[in-house]
Amino acid sequence: MRLFRKELPRCLGLPGLRPGRLSAVACVVWLAGCATYSPLPLGEGQGARDASQLSADTSTMPLPALRTHRVDLSHGMGVTDVAILAVANNPDLKVMRDQLGVARAQAFQAGLLPDPQVSLNQEYLTHPIPGYRTASAFGITQDITSLLLRSTRKAAANAQADQVNLDLLWAEWQTIAQARQLFNQVVSLRDQQQRLAAEQAALAPVDGYVRKALEQGNLTYDAASAGLNAYADASKRLSDNTVQLHQAEHDLRVLLGLSPDAPLPLTGEPFQASPTSEQVDAALASLPQRRPDLLALQAGYKSQEATLRGAIRAQFPALSLGLDRQSDNSGIPSHGITIGFTLPLFDRNRGNIRIETATRQQLKDDYENRVLATRNDIRQLMLDQDILATQRDQSQAHAQHLDDARRAAEGAWQKGLIDWPTYLSIRANALTADMDAIAARDQQSQQAIALEALLGSTDLQQPSVATSKP
Repeated sequence: MRLFRKELPRCLGLPGLRPGRLSAVACVVWLAGCATYSPLPLGEGQGARDASQLSADTSTMPLPALRTHRVDLSHGMGVTDVAILAVANNPDLKVMRDQLGVARAQAFQAGLLPDPQVSLNQEYLTHPIPGYRTASAFGITQDITSLLLRSTRKAAANAQADQVNLDLLWAEWQTIAQARQLFNQVVSLRDQQQRLAAEQAALAPVDGYVRKALEQGNLTYDAASAGLNAYADASKRLSDNTVQLHQAEHDLRVLLGLSPDAPLPLTGEPFQASPTSEQVDAALASLPQRRPDLLALQAGYKSQEATLRGAIRAQFPALSLGLDRQSDNSGIPSHGITIGFTLPLFDRNRGNIRIETATRQQLKDDYENRVLATRNDIRQLMLDQDILATQRDQSQAHAQHLDDARRAAEGAWQKGLIDWPTYLSIRANALTADMDAIAARDQQSQQAIALEALLGSTDLQQPSVATSKP
């Protein structure tokens, strides 16, 4: 110990430093490296009151096409604006980014070397005996097994952090798809709301006409039922659509991190994409190297490989090495080496090896099943792509024809050229066609969103097709 106190200042380049001062310097250095506490008050969870208060760094977007988009909310939020703002401000993604910070901290912890253990001991005489004194012992021990397992432990933790990072990226992809879907849903419900409100307003005079004829005895209840039901049905459909619209707007506000009363000035057409078979084949070929959830499963498998190697290494005896210096009651000093190890007779870490081996097999099968399911889902969406596009075009053309017939019938009824049952029948057919056209556009857009989310290739996106709204 004397040698330690004499030689350490010289090794540090401080030959004039006394042992007492050395202890003070060591304490200062040790305290300087200690972490300190700082409070982090909880927020109130108010959310942004307006979309203009949301911020987004497009350079950090997970898809290349979003990084080149300029967010300008002066004329409203388009489908791409909504997707970017959702990725940057979604509360669930913020929590996942915090989880990534935890995973990286765990990876840092896994790479740290274990601290040596120091033991100090003094044995006092119960009754003083001349010629004898207090015995003392000093020792320092290092866990050698922990050092040997450091590389596998660090590799497993780093791969686990990579997996959490890739899971976050995949969640961002899913958030983009969800933002596009909610944008599409809100726009479609608003179109339906506008159409149903116009239908209710147009049927109000007919409803008044039928009720007046019924009061005057010119119509029976059987004959008037069609006219009475038309207005009531339009009102009910308008109320049901309003409830659905409120729910969709609520979900979009939650996704964007907006307050409940924040306005949603959406503008533009829903997301559209019409990839060719060649584009899909090219995207499928590189899918395992691009899609974050598949890369996350690969990182998890890599982490498990390192964990399994560590379990195999841990089957060997746990070893610790130490040095000690002692002085017995007679004052005779001694020093020695301490070696400790376990006897591998019963456990030998066989249970953990089997667990880690079975876990690796499970991860392998999970990855292969995910790739197979993804390929099948993409092929199914490709088969429906042309059918849905054709259905959308046909529905829009049919709705346009019936809208022309509805406008002509409205003028004819006002002039008394057709009776009200015929007029209501034409309006009902036109309304059904308009709702079908909106639904066909919505279904085709949802399919395009799903295909984009599965393939993750912005090269598949085509310019939005302008559609004539009913």
